[in-house]
Amino acid sequence: MAYRKRATTRFLLVALMAALLTALGCQSTYYAAMEKVGVPKRDILVDRVESARDSQKQAQEQFASALDRFDQVLGFEGGELEDKYNALQAELDASEARAEAVRERVDLVEDVAEALLDEWEDELSEYTNRTLRARSKARLAETRKRYAQLMTAMRAAEKRMDPVLATFNDQVLYLKHNLNARAVASLKGELVEVETDVRALLRAMDKSIREADVFLAAMERQEARE
Repeated sequence: MAYRKRATTRFLLVALMAALLTALGCQSTYYAAMEKVGVPKRDILVDRVESARDSQKQAQEQFASALDRFDQVLGFEGGELEDKYNALQAELDASEARAEAVRERVDLVEDVAEALLDEWEDELSEYTNRTLRARSKARLAETRKRYAQLMTAMRAAEKRMDPVLATFNDQVLYLKHNLNARAVASLKGELVEVETDVRALLRAMDKSIREADVFLAAMERQEARE
């Protein structure tokens, strides 16, 4: 993608500074520093949308893997019960880590998008050419609309993770204190509900990923017109 090719070298030049400022929570300072080295908020937004999309893809794979593992473990007769518990705990830990990564990346998208859109809105008053102002205002409105659609889809997918994680956690916690064959058998009946929640999550993430691709394509087209 054109955005990414242009921005890669510049992002690497300030990687250490970016990591430090982000860790300190100084996003406005970070944006200002990036703009000084030629990386505008628009490029940062595109990079973060790509990152959030990729994170959701990874989360999709992890939640699907966790569901398969729960199905396999609870449906398997025999074997060490402690091994079953450890396998499910590992899947839960991995799922929680992926979920947290998704939340963080979506928050970063929202932060830079809001900063970009607010700045864009403020700068409309600086135009003296009415035609250019009107053109910029129209593109801003278009970008706001696409961003709203993207954020709605991303937040919806994010919320779908919570009930799945809660159910996984309940099952792992129950096994932790009830390591016996009867406890394992009793959880088999919960799989239908888990599968329903996971399938709904995967569909929500599919929609969010598609919205991200649409948003990125629109940003690239808009850049090409400018």
